[in-house]
Amino acid sequence: MSSLGLSTLLMLSCLSAPTAADKPADRADKAEPAAPVSALAHLPVKEITVFKDGHAFVLHQGVMPVDAAGHVVLDNLPNPVIGTFWPYASEKNAKLHSVVAGRRVVRLERTALTLRELLEGNIGADVILSESNLTYQATVLGFLTRSAQEVAATAPPNSGEHLSEKSNLLLVKTGESLPGPVGEVKLAEGTRVVPLERIQDVRFLTKLKTKSTTEEFRNLLTLKLDWAGGKPGKTAEVGMAYLQKGVRWIPNYRVELDGKGKAVVKLQATLLNELTDLDNVTMHLVVGVPSFMFKDTTDPIALNQIVAQLSAHFQESARTGHAFSNAIMTQTARMTEVRNHQDEAPPAGVNLGPDVAGAGKNEDLFIFTLKNVTLKKGQRMVVPVSEFTLDYKDVYTLEVPFAPPPEVQRHIRQNQQAELARLLAAPKMVHKVRLFNKSGQPLTTAPTLIVRDGRLLAQGLMTYTSNGAASDLTLTTAVDVKVSKTEKESRRTPAAAKWEGTNLQRVDLTGTLSLTNHRQQAVEVEIVRYVLGNANGAGQDGKSEMLNALEEDSAVSAEARPAWWGWYSWPAYWNHFNGVGRFAWKQKIEPGKSIDLTYNWYYYWP
Repeated sequence: MSSLGLSTLLMLSCLSAPTAADKPADRADKAEPAAPVSALAHLPVKEITVFKDGHAFVLHQGVMPVDAAGHVVLDNLPNPVIGTFWPYASEKNAKLHSVVAGRRVVRLERTALTLRELLEGNIGADVILSESNLTYQATVLGFLTRSAQEVAATAPPNSGEHLSEKSNLLLVKTGESLPGPVGEVKLAEGTRVVPLERIQDVRFLTKLKTKSTTEEFRNLLTLKLDWAGGKPGKTAEVGMAYLQKGVRWIPNYRVELDGKGKAVVKLQATLLNELTDLDNVTMHLVVGVPSFMFKDTTDPIALNQIVAQLSAHFQESARTGHAFSNAIMTQTARMTEVRNHQDEAPPAGVNLGPDVAGAGKNEDLFIFTLKNVTLKKGQRMVVPVSEFTLDYKDVYTLEVPFAPPPEVQRHIRQNQQAELARLLAAPKMVHKVRLFNKSGQPLTTAPTLIVRDGRLLAQGLMTYTSNGAASDLTLTTAVDVKVSKTEKESRRTPAAAKWEGTNLQRVDLTGTLSLTNHRQQAVEVEIVRYVLGNANGAGQDGKSEMLNALEEDSAVSAEARPAWWGWYSWPAYWNHFNGVGRFAWKQKIEPGKSIDLTYNWYYYWP
């Protein structure tokens, strides 16, 4: 025995000896034949649940033909959110074994548009061919071609599917020669090889076929089925459900006022479909959006890296209604993939129109169901959703913001002073319509058209209003309810407080809001006045309170945190001695009458 040793010799012999799997012939035998496109199935959409943010939970189901192996091959691959793709088989005698997404070769029959395609579609046809100096009768045999199996047999291992490689050499069986442009030339019978570019004219002597068969790659989804007894049927009922972005619904309202306290509210939906063809489907429109934790991560079953940029209230009859609790929230995603995706630049999104109604993340989920919806991909649709009557009343509201203290104004630039002057201009009363929602369904955030006696009054924004609550729609500025404001300093107390060695003075002020009703009808007014300091009382049954403007943003009007709030570095003592006060009144003003609303407040300043 040599110094190499027995084990080394055995290893070398294994490396040099070809195995059965390495033989070209065997590898060619394993090449999967091209599937005819007629054998592919497009699984129809049966039901779809659409959210306002552009996501949709899609349910496909149908009876599909199976291939020779008993599997269902689909030519529509979804781009689902990771963890939301759920295929199934409803067939009695078949069980879903697995689902494979991959690139496959398919055969397509199309109308021939080139000379090559015309010749390929007429193999065996008798023709008269004309070359530059020769015209003769022949039978078309076909182009020299390396089959996909031959290419696979000589390709590197694990190189995937291959298409056939076609040459430009046409094989024909020659027959009788005919007079050509430069005279008659005799041809012996046999097989002639003709470069395609040399053929100048073809005359078909037999019936012309205008179709030809070609091969191409397609991404296919194969539902592999295990059949009882090992004998597949001709068809199988299968389905799949997934969450994907690509369909949005934009709600919009029309509110018709009768002038007597009743409003007819009509809700319609604008549907935008960039996902797939919908044919006679059941569609659920959802108010509000659940938490889709991994909505920016595509499931690997999609075969690409591009993300498509598409409750207890769910109806019991909805197939997709209760799927989220098990299909989304319990999924463990590959966190590294999510993190890596977030570091990348966001991909181009699907054009689903403007987000005028918001995503509704602060809204409770509620379902509107539409039957028999047909909408092709790329189409838009407007469809009535619901109609009901609500009570309403006219209200007039006024919010008076506070001005910054003089110390702050000295630090404001000229352009900021102009902005401040605009904010502090003479306050205006606003005419609103207050709707009382007792419809049994929520009012969702949406553009709203307000009409009375067939005439347009305004367009506003309906805000989310749960059943039993009220919502205000702005109509216009009430120019016939005049407002004026006067304020004066009533007292100043030096050294009223001390902060870290600095004496602070207390400044007391009084204010009056004067309102005059020039309308011919009485008006109900709601007035709010914000002050910078400490509210000390309000007359005329007004309410006086202090607000936590630093934390309670949701409870404080935007006027309480104006734009200039961040323009100044507030001193440390400010929050210890001062704050934001609010005075509020609800009054009724008779036609031609005036009222004065008084209030008092104070603040501390060096």
